[in-house]
Amino acid sequence: MKTFESLFAELSEKAATKPAGSLTVDELNKGTHFIGKKIVEEAGETWIAAEYEGADRTAEEMSQLIYHLQVMMIDRGITLEDVYKHL
Repeated sequence: MKTFESLFAELSEKAATKPAGSLTVDELNKGTHFIGKKIVEEAGETWIAAEYEGADRTAEEMSQLIYHLQVMMIDRGITLEDVYKHL
């Protein structure tokens, strides 16, 4: 099972090594605006799932939201520690 920290490490590695066919690399190449739109989309889907689709579907949407948030973190050079100091 992945954790927040292990996902961030995995995505950071992909950003650094740029493996062919990586959706993470593709998203990073599309830039901040594209990533931001994905965050908004997943946030909305999380809300809808919470309202109408149950806990499992909500958790799935939350995991996708976390993924895109972490891609944005990498895009903007924000570390886990940068986020943790605000929690």
